[in-house]
Amino acid sequence: MNIRIGIVTISDRASQGIYEDKGGPAIRDCLYEILTCPWEPVSRLIPDEQTRIEETLKELCDRESCCLVVTTGGTGPARRDVTPEATEAVCERLLDGFGELMRAVSLKVVPTAILSRQIAGTRGRSLIVNLPGKPSAIRDCLLAVFPAIPYCIDLLEGPYLTTNEAIVKAFRPKSA
Repeated sequence: MNIRIGIVTISDRASQGIYEDKGGPAIRDCLYEILTCPWEPVSRLIPDEQTRIEETLKELCDRESCCLVVTTGGTGPARRDVTPEATEAVCERLLDGFGELMRAVSLKVVPTAILSRQIAGTRGRSLIVNLPGKPSAIRDCLLAVFPAIPYCIDLLEGPYLTTNEAIVKAFRPKSA
């Protein structure tokens, strides 16, 4: 089975070519460091439009069969930041612990982390995780939550993800 991971950058300006997308590549690079199993990125660069975000998340989960979809951007309090709303709209279950941990990790770096609204949830056999937009925050947050991601995907009956334990040690209960 090919392991496919969706990487979605949500940014009006990057999608218009006004500036370079640094978030998507930061996610991809971090995942290449973390994962030791073969996997394939399925990347998208889209504007901050809730309908478009919802359609993209559904496409990656339902048609592209991505076991994990990681987004960057659109999680702040600005009027155009609608990634959490789009994620919630397409998810069957929300996993509040992801957002709580990412904010806790980010608060050690910057006090404005309390403005971040990233969430995570499941859709079918896929896990969707919203990350912040800043590349250094992407890495901090992804490294913080990734120990739980392989087991979550196991529970969703997805592929078996293996990690570079020098970077991230996946946690699986001994009974799993």
